[in-house]
Amino acid sequence: MNLTSFSVLTFDCYGTLIDWETGIHRALANLIGRTGRRYSPDQALEAFARHESEQEAETGAMPYPELLSMVYTRLAGEWGVESTRDEADAFGASVPDWPEFPDSREALRYLKRFYRLVILSNVDRASFRGSNARLGVEFDAIYCASDIGSYKPSLRNFEYMIDHVRAELGFGPESILHTAQSLFHDHEPANRIGLASAWIDRRHAASGWGATLPPANAPRYAFRFESMAAMANAHRLDDQAAPLEIPRTLPFVSRSPE
Repeated sequence: MNLTSFSVLTFDCYGTLIDWETGIHRALANLIGRTGRRYSPDQALEAFARHESEQEAETGAMPYPELLSMVYTRLAGEWGVESTRDEADAFGASVPDWPEFPDSREALRYLKRFYRLVILSNVDRASFRGSNARLGVEFDAIYCASDIGSYKPSLRNFEYMIDHVRAELGFGPESILHTAQSLFHDHEPANRIGLASAWIDRRHAASGWGATLPPANAPRYAFRFESMAAMANAHRLDDQAAPLEIPRTLPFVSRSPE
């Protein structure tokens, strides 16, 4: 199996293409500062992960900006800090401000030449439009939690995506490579539904799980890369094309055993 075996790349966006951990931590900075305690970025992100996952399970049909507002209020309560509705709503509206990873735009433009590109995201369409502008590529299809009425890791989201890719783009699940950072939100359900996956291991240099919960099991994946640039470079090598110039600060490609 190699990357040229597939025709469709389905992407988780946040954590994979958009640096949501930086965006989340920046948007929580004021609240964290008011606690009077020294929470490390990872401690804050891990608290976010717990509350976001619980809220998604409780209110699967809630639009993501509203859900983030609830998460903000829950965090304030856990940390013993008073907060206002305006603050919570500002956090809920912060998704378009979350930065893209520096390699995402160029890698997507390259991959667009060879694949249909599809988003499967836990946000709503309005929030994603702001992120899409940062990524600078036209996706062939966009499927959001607001379309589906549930949040990943629900298999319902993957079933929806598979059905719509088949109906709208004409490709079955054997042609899809699901590309994502989160083992919890994406690779575990991809395993369960039978999709091949590529792990974009953005946190390879960090300990812990950051803004996602740990997976219940150790998911399988067909490929592992430490960046989107590394994935694009691997495709060039598979396709016997000229190597992509990758800045020295970006890690080189690594694969899991096939």
